[in-house]
Amino acid sequence: MIILGIESSCDETAVAIVKDKKEILGSVVASQIDVHKEFGGVIPEVASRIHVENISYCIEEALNQANMRMEDIDAVAVTQGPGLVGCLHVGVQAAKTLAFAYHKPLVPVHHLAGHIYANELVVDLEFPVLALVVSGGNSELVYMKDETSFEILGQTQDDAIGEAYDKVARVLDLGYPGGPKIDKLAREGKPVYQLAKPKTQGKYDFSFSGLKSSVLQFIKRMERLNQTYEKADLAASFQEAALGEIFDRVKAVLDDYPDVKHFVVGGGVSANSRLREKIAELNKLYPHVTFTVPPMSCCTDNANMIAVAGEIAYLSGRRADDSLTANAGLEIM
Repeated sequence: MIILGIESSCDETAVAIVKDKKEILGSVVASQIDVHKEFGGVIPEVASRIHVENISYCIEEALNQANMRMEDIDAVAVTQGPGLVGCLHVGVQAAKTLAFAYHKPLVPVHHLAGHIYANELVVDLEFPVLALVVSGGNSELVYMKDETSFEILGQTQDDAIGEAYDKVARVLDLGYPGGPKIDKLAREGKPVYQLAKPKTQGKYDFSFSGLKSSVLQFIKRMERLNQTYEKADLAASFQEAALGEIFDRVKAVLDDYPDVKHFVVGGGVSANSRLREKIAELNKLYPHVTFTVPPMSCCTDNANMIAVAGEIAYLSGRRADDSLTANAGLEIM
């Protein structure tokens, strides 16, 4: 099967053409980072306008890379949600237009499912699967007994981990996006500072807002006492605390769900070097579980993952018509 996928949930306009969930025939990502870094974060109205400017080019360029026409495509998959509603709307309208004009099936895809199924580009998933989705907007632990079932076991009670990285980077004057900058700086330091340990209600839930506040309080306390601190050490301390919050929950789930055969991670934070090291460490503790991370090119938002998830959804019978609308708060099911 050849699927054309469209992704526009936040600040990347992306279109990809993928064959049989494995072979990327064409892939285009128009990033808006250079625009939004001036504001220290994504401005939704600006992002949606840029999507309008980029979407036609991205579709045409993906087809050119694949040396294909729309007539060669079997179905059109698109991110329906969650995300920024104005941004999602651009992708959904483009997908509906293509599907209608070329008489192609239209397949709505959940953004989180896309991040999870980015791992299919590397290896076939073995069920049951435990998926960790960590990005600027999401922090979830998802249990999947088969290809089309998604049970959220744990999620953030406040900020997503990627959002916390961005906010802490802003406090440290590192710029946007914060994740890669903190990751790089943390490798130069040591986690020597004690930060507040977040409290959560659910056994598998996360919390990062208090950790972000703890960093800010630490800086203010040091300034008040007229004491110096090492930015690299503070970055390392924050990163170890944030990832510790994640992996304590992952271990708890793996202990409570011994049937899990495959652990996968997805989302922009899956590109974090320390997170990948901790996954390798975890693999030694659970040798009966297969551990997979997606290729670096498929960690941040992209359309390859939407095309892969779209094929799976298509084969399971999911379809949409011209009444499809963007859903910023779409729940995975």
